[in-house]
Amino acid sequence: MLSTGLPQGAVPKLERPGPLRDRVYEALLELITTRALRTGQHLVESELAGHLGVSRQPVREALQRLNTEGWVDLRPAQGAFVHEPTEEEADQLLTVRTLLEAEAARLAALNADQKGTDALEELCAQGERAVTDDDVDRAVALNAAFHAKIMDLAGNAVLAELAAQVDRRVRWYYTPVARRRGSQSWIEHRELITAITAHDAPRAADLMRAHTEHTRRSYHERDAT
Repeated sequence: MLSTGLPQGAVPKLERPGPLRDRVYEALLELITTRALRTGQHLVESELAGHLGVSRQPVREALQRLNTEGWVDLRPAQGAFVHEPTEEEADQLLTVRTLLEAEAARLAALNADQKGTDALEELCAQGERAVTDDDVDRAVALNAAFHAKIMDLAGNAVLAELAAQVDRRVRWYYTPVARRRGSQSWIEHRELITAITAHDAPRAADLMRAHTEHTRRSYHERDAT
């Protein structure tokens, strides 16, 4: 097995237009975010290049960019490794997420129409099916889509832009606790939908605050069982 240890079928196809270095960057970031490349894993340029079907140069450029953004650690004389977030890093980001998402839920309750709440219902139903099927990757993707839809319904472009800056890291932290959160996460989503549908802004904000706090706590407790 290659030291990069990528699961079968995990490597995303490089989309065709756009500079190659950007496409390689996006592919590697997706592999890190979904934890196909695990925290602490050694990233060998030649092996990654072989997986992606490119030369080593765009891989090297992508790793340098990922290092600048905190996804990868470049260690002298050792090479590149997927960054291992500290508990403090995770806590700070998940705390910021709570602030952003609670406000988004409040605004969504004020602004959402029937079409918007129907979209939340459909995402929730799909998420519940993913949990039943034990499809963690799909559950994680649908969780992100559900929260993104609430952000969209909030109708605040500045808030959405700030949320987008932390979205991928939230997904990164959520993946290892997705199975632990399981159906309870989607029960909480349904409670959010009820509050948003009723245009109960204070309750929607409180529910979102509690929901994101449960995820934060689950992340810190992930190795306890």
